[in-house]
Amino acid sequence: MRPAFSVIFLTTLCGAAQGLLLTLVALEATARFAAGVAVPSAFYVVGAALAVVLGALGLLASFFHLGHPERAWRAIAMWRTSWLSRECIALPAFLSLTTAYGLAHWLAWGDTLVIGLIAASASIVLFVCTAMIYACLRFLQEWASPLTLVNFTLLGCASGCTLATAYAAWLAPALVVMLAPCACVLTLAGCASRLASLMRNARLKPKSTVQSATGIRHGKVEQKSRGFTASAFNTREFFHGQNAGTLRAIKAGFMTAAFAAPFVLTGVGALAPRASAAALVLGAAFVIQYVGLIAERWFFFADAAHPQNIYYQRAS
Repeated sequence: MRPAFSVIFLTTLCGAAQGLLLTLVALEATARFAAGVAVPSAFYVVGAALAVVLGALGLLASFFHLGHPERAWRAIAMWRTSWLSRECIALPAFLSLTTAYGLAHWLAWGDTLVIGLIAASASIVLFVCTAMIYACLRFLQEWASPLTLVNFTLLGCASGCTLATAYAAWLAPALVVMLAPCACVLTLAGCASRLASLMRNARLKPKSTVQSATGIRHGKVEQKSRGFTASAFNTREFFHGQNAGTLRAIKAGFMTAAFAAPFVLTGVGALAPRASAAALVLGAAFVIQYVGLIAERWFFFADAAHPQNIYYQRAS
């Protein structure tokens, strides 16, 4: 498939926002029920604000994927059967509840943990809706797997926790010791699940062939032409246009930037003797990880081999 950067930014920005919110709620629950954990209210307020900004930027990016943005409201019409429509409902709900969570901490209003748990539930629902848009497409074998949901969730949680660790170095340095190991564990878990999906996809055998498409059962059928030479919607939208070497380079790049580098930097930042140095290293860990996740999401889309490309694979 041809990756669309609007969708890449939508999924990565919102994923980081969801992961950040889940980190905040998990931290508040720990502080509520465990002794010796003190978290300043400003940490939750800033974290919720960051989550809303990231989610809003992701929502804004999604509009660039629409041919007619003024008709975006129609996307919710098929919520009974469409995961995309459900995502369009879940995302504003997540942003609204995250805003309420931040305001509750800022104004010391109500039981903030209860509000946070409701917002966390919306975050999980949004992860499911976003991932199922792709996992439900059975004809795209690379996506039609439970690993798609696992990867979207773990990578979002990893980036969100890494971000929480980075700004904790500025607002609450004592929390870095608690958050950094969690960020490292989530990054390792995301790496393991992504490796599992890569190995699975490498073993896939196409269900569709030239023989099944044409009805010709001969053992050797060669396509000589796709029927026309000019570019068309099918040739633009369902193939990324990159060679195998480029794909290998991008795969190596995102494995390094999304997993290896942030894991090392988060560990180094957690051990830094000065808070300012820790903040810089942990901030770099998040930035590098996010860039790596952009590459990972690009590869996720490019890795899906649309069956129609069996026909359009040759120009002449």
